[in-house]
Amino acid sequence: MPAFPYSTTYRTTYRTAGTVTAVAVPPSLSLPVIEAVFPRQLHPYWPQLQENTRSWLLEKRLMPPDKVAEYADGLCYTDLMAGYYLGAPDEVMQAIADYSAWFFVWDDRHDRDVVHGRAPAWRQLRRRLHAALDFPAEHRQHEDPLVAGLADSVGRLYSFLPKTWNARFARHFHQVIEAYDREFHNRAEGRIPGVDEYLALRRLTFAHWIWTDLLEPSAGCELPDTVRKHPAYRRAALLSQEFAAWYNDLCSLPKEIAGDEVHNLGISLITHEGLTLEEAVEEIRRRVEESISEFLVVEKDVLRLADRLADGTVHGKELGAAVRACLANMRNWFSSVYWFHHESGRYMVDSWDDRSTPPYVNNEAAGEK
Repeated sequence: MPAFPYSTTYRTTYRTAGTVTAVAVPPSLSLPVIEAVFPRQLHPYWPQLQENTRSWLLEKRLMPPDKVAEYADGLCYTDLMAGYYLGAPDEVMQAIADYSAWFFVWDDRHDRDVVHGRAPAWRQLRRRLHAALDFPAEHRQHEDPLVAGLADSVGRLYSFLPKTWNARFARHFHQVIEAYDREFHNRAEGRIPGVDEYLALRRLTFAHWIWTDLLEPSAGCELPDTVRKHPAYRRAALLSQEFAAWYNDLCSLPKEIAGDEVHNLGISLITHEGLTLEEAVEEIRRRVEESISEFLVVEKDVLRLADRLADGTVHGKELGAAVRACLANMRNWFSSVYWFHHESGRYMVDSWDDRSTPPYVNNEAAGEK
């Protein structure tokens, strides 16, 4: 039985590439404020982006050709990024989209390594990813496509801003890799983290600060610490990411229950807070809606910060404009994430032959049969 029945679904519309398309949204997942206040946009490069990322997945052997042909476009990975990083130069947009597609493939490999008990394969991959992140040029031809794909995409991302940005991005992603390792051990042991522990871990596995870092090459400017660490800017960035992570938990709850997952806010609430499934869904919705409401308040503070930065100097004008561009894309993240979850085949668990096995994944570890 579907976790979120579509029998009473209403239909809404959005614009993409100049056309209006109807998309079904279950009432339990609908957020009218997103549809009313966060208009959806797509980067004009999106059609080419989709084609190029599809070709990149094939070239880097990150997905088998039959999986790419059947599922790549329907997974909507490029749609998600094209709805987020508006204003990015085309080459930056392409590098981000390829990195994002790689991230989803990595997430799937991690999942399959857990499901099939491939602990040695995961440990090896973890070590290799750390090395590729620090020395991408040395790993572009690695035998493992996942390692080579990270090296290629990250190497391109490192070309846009100064080395200080590269070091920050690497530091943040090293933390993400280690968080995935903690998830691996939790799942292998069947250990469901408590709510507070889960929320802290989720900020890393969802890569909150990675997607926030990527706002800067999109805006063409590395922001100084005084801006990035300003309470209003940091809060706005965090809220946009928390919304995405919690809405993802809400939408993926049936998929993750079916797959015996242990990392979902709903699963932690049920296990450690004694909530029913219905109560857990309601609590996640409450958190999602609060993140939207608070963002609408704090974005005004960030706009005031941008005004203060634009002090009449050339540098101030550029910095104020960059902050406005980053804030606008934080706002875009809300609508992009929302529609992604209702368009992407990644969450259509009720249509899968096996609800615990996504049809688009490769069950083999690199080098294994």
